[in-house]
Amino acid sequence: MTKIAVYPGTFDPITNGHFDLMKRGLKIFDQIIVAVAENSQKQTLLSLQQRIDLVNEVTKDIKAINVMTLNKLVVDFAKDHSATIILRGLRAISDFEYEVQLASINRSIEPSIESVFMSPAEEYSFLSSSIVKDIARHNGDTSDYVHPSVSEVLREKYLK
Repeated sequence: MTKIAVYPGTFDPITNGHFDLMKRGLKIFDQIIVAVAENSQKQTLLSLQQRIDLVNEVTKDIKAINVMTLNKLVVDFAKDHSATIILRGLRAISDFEYEVQLASINRSIEPSIESVFMSPAEEYSFLSSSIVKDIARHNGDTSDYVHPSVSEVLREKYLK
């Protein structure tokens, strides 16, 4: 039986921390569907298509990762794609309460789908898309935190 996990998020932009979690997740799951949120409550810097394109670029050499648009409840999306796991990252204790709340509501909606939490590699434990955008906004070097394609898109975005 193939173990499929859904990794939902805005990925605005995808960071090395996100990518690290995907690679390590593939040690546990056969396939990961990266579900890029279309309708987020967050104001995104990058369009949905830019975010999907960047995730595809970063993960292009990994056949077990598929990138799709998330435009419904994540549990419904997971069921539609035969996924039984929702993969989430926990960077710090501040993420824990929110993530447990999401996991609980998802389990109440669909008990057959489990949430699995993974912590990032230590070098990415502080990293977030917001921090990367702030570095880029101030013309800082993002190369240690994101794929070169992401750095380029951020540079172009903030030079306008």
